[in-house]
Amino acid sequence: MIENELIKNLEYLHTTELGIVRIKKNLSLNCDDVVEWCKTQIMRAGANDEKAIFRNGKNWYVNIEGGIITVNAYSYTIITAHKK
Repeated sequence: MIENELIKNLEYLHTTELGIVRIKKNLSLNCDDVVEWCKTQIMRAGANDEKAIFRNGKNWYVNIEGGIITVNAYSYTIITAHKK
C-alpha cells in the first residue's frame, strides 16, 4: 500500500451536492454513497499501483479502473471524476 497524503487523510474526503450529481453522471454510477465509493476506489488504486495516485499542482488524480477521480489537495473535496 502506498502511503501518501491523500490516503493518510481519506477521513476528510467529501464532496458537494453538485459533485455527487456530476460524479454519478460522469461515471454512470448507481450507488447511494458516492464519497464511500470513491474512498474504496482510492484505496484499491493505492494498493495496486504506486503510480495510480499522483499530485499535480493543487489536485490529486487517482487512476481507477475505467476513470480518473480528481480531489483538491488542500480541502480533500472530490471535484469530479471522468471515464477514460
